[in-house]
Amino acid sequence: MYSNLAQDIGVAIDTVRRWIGVLEHLHFGIRIRPWFTNVTKALRKEPKWFLRDWSGVDDEGARAETFVACHLLKAVDAWTDLGFGRFELRYLRDKLKREVDFLIVRDRKPWCLVEVKTRETSLSDALTHFQKATGARHALQVVMDLPYVDADCFVRPDPTVVPARTFLSQLV
Repeated sequence: MYSNLAQDIGVAIDTVRRWIGVLEHLHFGIRIRPWFTNVTKALRKEPKWFLRDWSGVDDEGARAETFVACHLLKAVDAWTDLGFGRFELRYLRDKLKREVDFLIVRDRKPWCLVEVKTRETSLSDALTHFQKATGARHALQVVMDLPYVDADCFVRPDPTVVPARTFLSQLV
């Protein structure tokens, strides 16, 4: 994130880091860091950046991911504040470029994987892979264009496709 942006606008990487930090403190956007058990590796990997105003994102897929990121951040902050545990919002990517959009970490352990899609209902291979690799209790592929279903998203332990309307209604 930092190096690409620095190159695009012709400034130093440290300048971009400071600007992003200021924007984050002003609640203009959020940084989501990668999850690793090795803290040193996590610090070297670049975070993802999301605007808090998802409505200004032109690309439909990026807008959906940003929309869900904002709701997940609200949920993990609320769950932590309510004393349900210590929650963090992260993402996963490996050396083979497999990625899952979001990982909710509960008390420093992977708890729920979330992959966001606009229409795709065939289950993501990365979601299945990372659930096995991390031992996360839940793995959900959240699809924006599916109708609401009256079902508990957090009952099934296997990777599951769920409508965004259903998933988001069960957060906070």
